[in-house]
Amino acid sequence: MNSVEDAIKAVEELRKRVSCLDEDAIDLLFREARTHNVWTDRPVTDEQIKTLYDLTINGATSGNCLPARLVFCRSHEAKARLTPCVNPGNVKKIEAAPLCVIIGYDVNFWEHLPRLFPHRDMGAQYREDAEHAETNAFRNSTLQAAYLMLGARALGMDIGAMSGFNNSAVDKEFFSGTTIRSNFLCNIGYGDPSGLFQKLPRFKFDEVCTVI
Repeated sequence: MNSVEDAIKAVEELRKRVSCLDEDAIDLLFREARTHNVWTDRPVTDEQIKTLYDLTINGATSGNCLPARLVFCRSHEAKARLTPCVNPGNVKKIEAAPLCVIIGYDVNFWEHLPRLFPHRDMGAQYREDAEHAETNAFRNSTLQAAYLMLGARALGMDIGAMSGFNNSAVDKEFFSGTTIRSNFLCNIGYGDPSGLFQKLPRFKFDEVCTVI
């Protein structure tokens, strides 16, 4: 584990190298990024999956709890297990995408906190409060899924998140006998722009934001 001094030095050196992303990088991640439903046949490699995980796992979570558990469905066999669990409109999307990730969360994530947050006993607040543990796991796995999606875009890939599926069916098929629950699904690969629709409206700042 790096020392506090090493961490401070790394941050200071990073800020010297780059103060912020340029406009093109911001467009790639946010302003011009789109949700894709049609995919090319360009594959996602093992190396890309591991690189994507490395980006995802470095995103911040509360108390470094890291509850997300990811199942990367790439093979025909894996997708054949997944598609019966999703809404009919999502079946072809999953079959065509190079990769469909099941974002899950471990409700017993706190068992790993002595390793992940050794400074003090962070697990005590969850041991006797299963509802609190699940709420925290769901919240932070959603946060990690956002890192996953931004990481994919940063690596030049496209994403298509989906919530149209039966959580109980996915949990039974992929997480039976574990303490993991499904959150949502996300296709990842290289989208075919011909399948895009016009970009939908967004709220203006003053409609949804307050500075106090």
